Amino acid sequence: NRPAWESEAAMGALLTKIPYGRIGEVDDVAEAVLWLLSDAADYVTGATLYVDGGMALYPEFREGG
Repeated sequence: NRPAWESEAAMGALLTKIPYGRIGEVDDVAEAVLWLLSDAADYVTGATLYVDGGMALYPEFREGG
């Protein structure tokens, strides 16, 4: 994603692929990890948790890039 950090046009293009409308931050992943470690996630097994702001829903990424 380096081009996105260096160019407003590239950042704009990247953001169109993220339904949530922003780049993820470390805290986004940390919150998911804290939830998985908590009793609230006690019954969650064998699941994949995507912490990507909905980016996996974008067709180009869903088909493997």
